[in-house]
Amino acid sequence: MIIVMKPGSTKKDLEAVIKKVKELGFKAHTITGVERTVIGAVGDERGKHKLQTLETIDSVEKVIEILQSFKLASLEFKKEPTVVKVGGAVFGGDHFGVIAGPCSVESEKQMLDAAIGVKKAGAKMLRGGAFKPRTSPYAFQGLEKEGLKILAKAREETGLPFVTEVVNPEDVELVGEYADVFQIGARNCQNFSLLKRVGRFGKPALLKRGLSTTIQEFLMSAEYILSEGCTELVLCERGIRTFETSTRNTLDISAVPVIRSLSHLPIIIDPSHATGVRKYIAPLCYASMAVGADGLMIEVHPDPQNALCDGPQSLKIEDFAALMKKLKELSKFSGKKI
Repeated sequence: MIIVMKPGSTKKDLEAVIKKVKELGFKAHTITGVERTVIGAVGDERGKHKLQTLETIDSVEKVIEILQSFKLASLEFKKEPTVVKVGGAVFGGDHFGVIAGPCSVESEKQMLDAAIGVKKAGAKMLRGGAFKPRTSPYAFQGLEKEGLKILAKAREETGLPFVTEVVNPEDVELVGEYADVFQIGARNCQNFSLLKRVGRFGKPALLKRGLSTTIQEFLMSAEYILSEGCTELVLCERGIRTFETSTRNTLDISAVPVIRSLSHLPIIIDPSHATGVRKYIAPLCYASMAVGADGLMIEVHPDPQNALCDGPQSLKIEDFAALMKKLKELSKFSGKKI
């Protein structure tokens, strides 16, 4: 339910309504607009009729039911696009943010070379996996805490904030100590214990769509994070599993306009995991900008041929620089600032 406050209501009025919402057994999420403030009340749906009694409070204009099953993520709750800003990286509204870096942290030199290279090319955020959930238990699993320290050093050297994946709920505190943004990977899209822990931590998060997750299910996973207090959440379409075998996954480019019609959250695209083939990445990047995405997450490695993880889908630094030059040209027509 949404409680719409009357124009001119005071901070004291707002606090009184929030207190009442909590007394009725709901969590209160406040959004302050230019003209008025609204409170999102979420909790057990069976008790939602109790919230209608709030219309008797003088400072409340009306109480509206949110019809979508995802409440806080919906356009019904928040009409204006959410803009997530982390350092110089901005996602949402008229901004197009680019995240780049290797799939996994392999060494300090590899990470620093990548960070310096992608920053020079125009990336605003660094990516790199310290914890790597892999299909095979025998594949490289990441450097874990040492990887986080290397990412922090790369941030210190370049000024780029970084996003890195958290795999287990018990690692949230450790990863949160170092990372600027939590990444929740496709395999953990519906790991609800992890989603809730990340939502409570108080840092921005990036949620990737699951391999077989519908858009409705994707937004419900986002709801888990938002319902725990996180307000800075970026969605990421990274391809879904279909019968097609010529690419690693199938990029659902239609997810961008569909999610835009349902949610205020920014959505970016990961063309690297969507295709798994280096030569297809640039065309998908151009398509992402054309369809209205809020940014990209691209795998870039200083030496893809010898990468320990996802080398075939990683761009060389010089190829990434050429791609960014083209994207900046296209941004003149997209209405987005890159």
